[in-house]
Amino acid sequence: MSGPHHKPKVSEREARQVAEAAREQDWRKPSFAKELFLGRFRLDLIHPHPMPATEQAQRGEEFLAKLRDFCETKIDGALIEREARIPDAVIDGLKEIGALGMKIDTKYGGLGLTQVYYNKALALVGSVSPAVGALLSAHQSIGLPQPLKQFGTPEQKETYLPRLARTDISAFLLTEPDVGSDPARLATTAVPDGDDYVIDGVKLWTTNGVVADLMVVMARVPKFEGHKGGITAFIVEAGSEGVTVENRNAFMGLRGLENGVTRFHQVRVPAANRIGPEGAGLKIALTTLNTGRLSLPAMCVGAGKWCLKIAREWSSVREQWGKPVAAHEAVGAKISFIAATTFALEAVVDLSSQMADEDRNDIRIEAALAKLYGSEMAWLIADELVQIRGGRGYETAESLAARGERAVPAEQLLRDLRINRIFEGSTEIMHLLIAREAVDAHLAVAGDIIDPDKTLGDKAKAGAQAGVFYARWLPKLVAGPGQLPRAYADFHPAGHADLATHLRYVERTSRKLARSTFYAMSRWQGRMETKQGFLGRIVDIGAELFAMSAACVRAELLRTTEAHGREAYQLADVFCRQSRIRVEELFGRLWTNTDDLDRKVVKGVLSGTYSWLEDGIIDPSGDGPWIADATPGPTTRENVHRPIR
Repeated sequence: MSGPHHKPKVSEREARQVAEAAREQDWRKPSFAKELFLGRFRLDLIHPHPMPATEQAQRGEEFLAKLRDFCETKIDGALIEREARIPDAVIDGLKEIGALGMKIDTKYGGLGLTQVYYNKALALVGSVSPAVGALLSAHQSIGLPQPLKQFGTPEQKETYLPRLARTDISAFLLTEPDVGSDPARLATTAVPDGDDYVIDGVKLWTTNGVVADLMVVMARVPKFEGHKGGITAFIVEAGSEGVTVENRNAFMGLRGLENGVTRFHQVRVPAANRIGPEGAGLKIALTTLNTGRLSLPAMCVGAGKWCLKIAREWSSVREQWGKPVAAHEAVGAKISFIAATTFALEAVVDLSSQMADEDRNDIRIEAALAKLYGSEMAWLIADELVQIRGGRGYETAESLAARGERAVPAEQLLRDLRINRIFEGSTEIMHLLIAREAVDAHLAVAGDIIDPDKTLGDKAKAGAQAGVFYARWLPKLVAGPGQLPRAYADFHPAGHADLATHLRYVERTSRKLARSTFYAMSRWQGRMETKQGFLGRIVDIGAELFAMSAACVRAELLRTTEAHGREAYQLADVFCRQSRIRVEELFGRLWTNTDDLDRKVVKGVLSGTYSWLEDGIIDPSGDGPWIADATPGPTTRENVHRPIR
């Protein structure tokens, strides 16, 4: 057995094996997005648009009304930005109205909201203060309530969920100073000792960690007799002896975020506090994120709505060359992009959330696509708003107010949104994660062919299986409803924009996407996983097709149930036309790109070949270590843990 504080040394292959073992292996329920990547446009899985039960909707609307009043009267977003801290009174107020327990079952004292209404609540809170939205999201989406709900014992639920619903803030601790999206190198250990585990290690970027009462901690249990070992999830009381919050981190945005560095030194945790079996920690984390990821794009929807409001109001009063700036095509195109994309983002989040509530479909890819697409597009929306506002977009809200103008925090929103492309899975990691799920069917039948560890006999058997699969699958990628002029006619009602043509495009393009993936697998085989540029574009095409599908289905829902059907059809039509341009560009870049040249340049940069290009500047960052020392041991720092009571 390695020493309890041994830092794992793992190869690339071993790291991939750890990640592969943690992902859900089976597809027990249908998945619209998975089928889309396989060239099968299963509109029946999302249309008619699923709807919440009347009682669920009523309970959700009642809480949203209470939350709106609280946000309008009790949360001062400018104060939080200025002081870089959420006032204790705000957090106490959120506890009083039950906001900590939005997703916790009513039998444990929670509100029992659906995913749809939980997301609407986060969008509402995030619009007044993204930092408050992040606190609530980290507590419930990735914090202790969700893994307890899915994997906790009855005793754990009875003990902790009532606390989490009303009084206790939770945090999720996985990342370490030298470990990000590669958990195979996790260094924090949990060594069994009688009826306890003893945890040692350092965790970084612990959102809510500074104020947390309860934490989910991922630690590696050594493998030895009687213990399976592996990365394991534990419930840890934040006030336990040996737990020290050594730093409250400060960031580019989300200035009220209670995010820190937490050290564990000989922290004793009862075995009863282990969530699931030893070695199940990563699977628990990934399963929790399947729906937990939807909270982030939900707040992106709120950001899009606010950007649209400001763009509309500002662009109608600001005049240039004798007319409002909105009347100039260069600005108008930006406003159209903001409106259409916000409509599509809300469609994606609401559809994915409702499917999560119904639990009829496997939404692991849909949720990941929503996170990827929402974070990227919301950033572009905010950037366009800053551009529309011009110099005022770059000026802080406090400065605007000081000289007598409306305090529009456009530059703050840009800073606040930037993190969404990084945390809960960076865009680059999301590309790889989604690509792995998208090609799962191929690897299931042909994976052994490209696995270097398999025998010739195994490869021959896999080849035969693959031959049968592709003989049935490939012919279906040649033609389909997308070629039929009257297909999806329900989406072209009289007097409305023609969305049927866009659905036909999605059907045709999904088959083209599947053909491109198959061709790439045939061409690169085992090297396919190294073609991250190609895989990223494949995923981005799939994201656009999913967003187009969701936008069309939402427009039809609004046409049949609400008063804005015609306008919804217009927005969906414009979004689909904009999206199709992006899709065609991505297809062009699948095979015409600079990926090979980029790799050569990177080698040159790292070897110092181009270091002369860095001449003529001064580096203000100093000469400190790139990664802080995280050697386990007693703390030498003051404990800045600040529980709110």
